Amino acid sequence: MNKTLEEYKKAIKIKYEIEKEGEYFDFLYSPSRGKLRDLCWLIFENNPTRDDLNIFRNLFCLDFDYTQKNKFKDQKDKFRPIETFFKGETDPSNIDAINLAAVMVDFQPRPFKKFVEKCRSIEAKENEFAVGPIEEAELKNEIIEKESLVNENKEPKESPVKGNPLLNLKDIFSKTINQKIYPEKVITIAVGAVAVVSSVCLYFVQKKGQEE
Repeated sequence: MNKTLEEYKKAIKIKYEIEKEGEYFDFLYSPSRGKLRDLCWLIFENNPTRDDLNIFRNLFCLDFDYTQKNKFKDQKDKFRPIETFFKGETDPSNIDAINLAAVMVDFQPRPFKKFVEKCRSIEAKENEFAVGPIEEAELKNEIIEKESLVNENKEPKESPVKGNPLLNLKDIFSKTINQKIYPEKVITIAVGAVAVVSSVCLYFVQKKGQEE
C-alpha cells in the first residue's frame, strides 16, 4: 500500500509540472497557500464531482457552500502541505491533502482509493497476459498428443499375409524395427516369430514327404 501511495504522489507531481504551465499558470507556477486557496475555490465553483466534494469535506471538515467564501478564506493554512508538496520541499502523508492536490491539477484517477483499484486492475491484466501464453502452449501440446493418439488408432489394418511366408516374415520384422518398440512388444513379437518359423518349417517338411 505504501508503494502505491508513493506512486500516487509521484503521478500527481508529474501532472502538476504539466498543469503549472497551463490554464492556471498564475496560481500554480509559483504556488503559495493563498493562491492555492483561491484556485481551490475557483475549481469547486465549477460543478465538482461527488468524489471531489467528499475530498473537500474530509480536509476542511465542512461542506462546500457557495455562500461561505469569506469563511473559506480562513482555511489558508490547510494548503501549506500542498504548497510544499508542489515545490518539492516535503513529502506529505495526509491523504486528504494529497487528494486535494490531485483535484487542483485534475489528476485522474482520484481519489487515492480509485487509484489503488486502477493499479490492481492493471496488475491483474498483466498477470493474465504473462500466464496466458504458457497455458496456451500447454493446451496446444495436449491437442497434438491427442491427435497423435487418434491417428495411431486410425491406422488401417493390414490384410492377411499372402505369398511366400518367409518373405512376409521378413517384411514383418522390417516394419517392427521401424516402429517404436517397447520391451513387452519385443517379447510378444519374438514368440510370434518363433511360432511362424516353426509352422513354415513343418509345412515344407510335410510337403516334401508327400512329394516323395
